[in-house]
Amino acid sequence: MNDRAPAALHMLTIAAVERDTRIGKDTLRVWERRYGFPTPVRDGNGERLYPLDQVERLRHIKRLLDAGWRPGRIVGLPLEDLQSLGALVRPAERSEGAASDADASTPALATEPQALYRLLRAHDVIGLRRALMQSLLRRGLGHFVAEVATPLLVEIGQAWSRGQLAIFEEHLCSEAIETVLRSAIASAPEAAVDGAPRVLLTTMPDEQHGLALLMAEALFTVEGCACMNLGRQTPVPDMVLAARAHRAQVVALSFSSLSPTGSSLDHLADLRAQLSDNIEIWAGTPQQAMLRRGVAGVLLLDRLEHLRREVVRWRAEAAAR
Repeated sequence: MNDRAPAALHMLTIAAVERDTRIGKDTLRVWERRYGFPTPVRDGNGERLYPLDQVERLRHIKRLLDAGWRPGRIVGLPLEDLQSLGALVRPAERSEGAASDADASTPALATEPQALYRLLRAHDVIGLRRALMQSLLRRGLGHFVAEVATPLLVEIGQAWSRGQLAIFEEHLCSEAIETVLRSAIASAPEAAVDGAPRVLLTTMPDEQHGLALLMAEALFTVEGCACMNLGRQTPVPDMVLAARAHRAQVVALSFSSLSPTGSSLDHLADLRAQLSDNIEIWAGTPQQAMLRRGVAGVLLLDRLEHLRREVVRWRAEAAAR
């Protein structure tokens, strides 16, 4: 790493790189030590600054990671090699006249999510929010999360990984879904006292993404659970205090595909050790490494829709006690 930057022009801070590439700050620092890339310079205060050519390489690396490549195979590659690998994972171009660009990347989506995707590509934020709310009213909160929000977000993530969406477009979609979900949850009836668990929701301190947490809260709300959502990045000791204050019976956490596996599992083990044995910990993660390794006393789930099954199981066990 260079000692000092001659100027901060045409460079991004580590926070800006994280927002632009969706690669966490901790991951960037680990790659710097382990693979020798990226190689930021330092400003006058000793803070990392990343040249734009390195940010471009990081964007390509992220797309390949989303396509299944491992960091050790690609992080150190030059831009030309990354572009060549990226060409191998992009879907074949459609024949001329087959469909518009807005439609071409969404063949697997049902009609309604396709329409939402088109509104996003048109940057029609008001129309997107309105359509999302109408979909929620038609389907109900639980079906909206499973049948509209989840497939739409999957496609958005894949389109971004293929280079078909800008990061600001992904942020627009997430913000619109978040606004609709918060409104629906706030207007939901009070939780019924019928044996449903009291749930505390949050993420670990190094988790940057919180939309899945809100979607989980929506599903818990449909099941009649009393929820306390702390949002993202709560230190473990504060989780323990909040669980006691809320009289939580389940602590639910969300991990994204970018969560560092080792520290995430360590945090879960630490939380398990500090919580009472009668409080269950449910953690949602798409990471196969986390699912394989697991943590004693922690239930790991790879799909949001499995939450209903676990609430039913919890109620049955509670009734039998």
